[in-house]
Amino acid sequence: MSALPYSLAETLYRQQRAEYQNLHLGVIIMSPLRLAILWLSLFTSPSAPTALPSYVAAVYEHLVVLNTNPGIDLGRRAALAHMQKNLDVFEEQAALAAQQGAQILVFPEDAIQGFNFTRASIAGYLELVPDPTVVTWNPCSEPARFSDTEVLQRLSCMAQKNSLYLVANMAGLQVCNSTTDAHCASDGRYQFNTDVVFSSDGTLVARYRKQNLYFEAAFDTPLEMELVTFSTPFAGRFGVFTCFDIMFREPAVALVENLGVKQLVYPTAWMNQLPLLAAVQFQRSFSYAAAVTILAANVRAASLGMTGSGIFTPWQEVHQHDMVGETGRLLVSRVPVLDPAVIARSTGSTGLAWLPFSGHRKREPGLDEAGDAHGWPRKGWHLDDQAKPRSMESDYCLPGNDNCNDRPARPVVFTSIMMYDNFTLVPLQDTEGNLTVCDGSLCCHLLFRRSTAPGTELYALGAFQGLHVVHGTYYLEVCALVKCTGPDFASCGGETEHAQTRIDFRLEGNFSTRHVFPGILGSGMALDIPDESGRESDNWFYMSRTGMTAGLVTATLYSRVYEKDNS
Repeated sequence: MSALPYSLAETLYRQQRAEYQNLHLGVIIMSPLRLAILWLSLFTSPSAPTALPSYVAAVYEHLVVLNTNPGIDLGRRAALAHMQKNLDVFEEQAALAAQQGAQILVFPEDAIQGFNFTRASIAGYLELVPDPTVVTWNPCSEPARFSDTEVLQRLSCMAQKNSLYLVANMAGLQVCNSTTDAHCASDGRYQFNTDVVFSSDGTLVARYRKQNLYFEAAFDTPLEMELVTFSTPFAGRFGVFTCFDIMFREPAVALVENLGVKQLVYPTAWMNQLPLLAAVQFQRSFSYAAAVTILAANVRAASLGMTGSGIFTPWQEVHQHDMVGETGRLLVSRVPVLDPAVIARSTGSTGLAWLPFSGHRKREPGLDEAGDAHGWPRKGWHLDDQAKPRSMESDYCLPGNDNCNDRPARPVVFTSIMMYDNFTLVPLQDTEGNLTVCDGSLCCHLLFRRSTAPGTELYALGAFQGLHVVHGTYYLEVCALVKCTGPDFASCGGETEHAQTRIDFRLEGNFSTRHVFPGILGSGMALDIPDESGRESDNWFYMSRTGMTAGLVTATLYSRVYEKDNS
């Protein structure tokens, strides 16, 4: 068996995704909980050549049964009774996933106990989670080995009963001595936001403690950052991280770049924020940019803006985003194995030659270096006659200059708050054109053709370079083409899920980092990927896309300059 070339896999994906979107394949409504199971199989075309090895993955977006008074300590007995209500749902979903052939199932962050606890009030929910690199333990088979581990026991038995790998998130503890340990709290314990992984026989095989907490007063930050992986017989190695971790180099990017991990499990409790950071939007971008599979399970809580789960490979996804309904949803998908070691054993090839954060350039017959697949110029269009980045004024007439009547007037440059950051923007005032906008040393350039007249919907090209300081501190460089929520400039950067205007575009920026996450979002939360993307020889990163069937909500090159987070 030989490996499937990437270009062919991508072609098959685009054909089958179009069929999937047109026919709405595999949507099954389950009663009484009205849980939807989506089935998407990429490598099943009878005419397709020999494919990569594959496996069946599942994620469950859970509507959590919450503690209505999370600030009050319930004690162990009441806390356990509460958690069992959520575990009852887990039990049902594990059985449904197994019936669909799932070999691995991921549950969300905070899905067993809920959230908004204090350090003291979460005490009854805590369980000791031993280090599986030190202790080999099957909680289902050895329930008496550690006391007060009822949640671990039940999760282990779910995995064993359904013969699948199971990933869950829970409140973990580690006993410490505050007299001898300067970091130990006076209550004598560390409290960690903890992911646990069980093999198909119920053995605890991985434990990960969340490194990058998001306003989680109940939990401690681990003293040492962990890079946690586990291996499966059907797909090889997976890495583990949680929610807000995805915004930082460690552990998310470190798993990919330092350890070469190509498959990730990702419990999350993500609050959506458009236009740049909806859950499925960034999950899609991370998978594409890092060239990895992500199995992402989010909490379902419409009142808190929490939804968005999916199974993502660099070229394929099955996902759900529902800001209205109040039911859980199970997603099941057959996906290709991306672990190079497994691919080599199965096919004799090392697999896909797509490096993390390198982009993907799609060449077409007869295409020369001057243009990309859609005729956009590859080089030089963003440079002036001296081969320097064009300023915002270079292509336009300035007030009082009578010698440039053959050029258009300079576009309006304005600022607007987007995602709590002060972006510099220019509006798209024509049906097609070439725009530049800069913020600091970052310049963003756009070539575009739009399907509607400019007065129909307002769009703007924005740039931001600097330290984001609201709801987390991290350094960004962002180029973003966004649909504004209204006709005035102040609405650019607001949240919307809908657009009518289709735009063909090429977007690029002179980023100072290689960690650029391309993202394209269509109307109705339709996810898309670039036709091509990559870094030019002059260090500009670009992406292009034409022929979208949905109106464009956002096209963004969202980069993280990790080394400047403490600047």
